[in-house]
Amino acid sequence: MYTLVIDGVAVAMTDADEAEAREIFDSEDFKADLADFTTDGKPVWNGTSPFEIRPATEDEEDLFDDSLDEDDEEDEGDDADDEEEDGASVVFLVVVDQFDDEFDDEDE
Repeated sequence: MYTLVIDGVAVAMTDADEAEAREIFDSEDFKADLADFTTDGKPVWNGTSPFEIRPATEDEEDLFDDSLDEDDEEDEGDDADDEEEDGASVVFLVVVDQFDDEFDDEDE
């Protein structure tokens, strides 16, 4: 597992191998999302700060696993015939405001 760090803050992590993690985090689409996403009303990425990609810590791996376990619990009510998605998973380690908005809209 690898973690993306921006300005000293662990922002996201993936269960991909190092090469795939770099490909994901360095992709133009992911960078565009990071520039658009906010946390506490501030951009997750300012568009210029360098990315550091490093091996995840044990604590980060635990957070990652817990996050995926929560997703699995939420999906238990879904059709059992749904296939698992192939590929790497990405989990944000910061609260992304836009994700909170999505969940708030679902509750209405």
